[in-house]
Amino acid sequence: MVKEKAISFEDKLTRLNAIVEKVENSVLPLEESIRLFEEGNALIKELQKTLDDAEKKIGEYKKVDSGK
Repeated sequence: MVKEKAISFEDKLTRLNAIVEKVENSVLPLEESIRLFEEGNALIKELQKTLDDAEKKIGEYKKVDSGK
């Protein structure tokens, strides 16, 4: 079994920014535009999940610190 290397939040964000820049500043074939759209959409979902998880964790720490 091949273990996939985890990509950092920052690397995912950098890739998403590169996709946006490429789509905005290039004339691309339809197939490539669709592929980039799908990749960008997947990255957005992953990034949002990471942010949601971090927010939840911070909320839990706040509860512990405040004694609630």
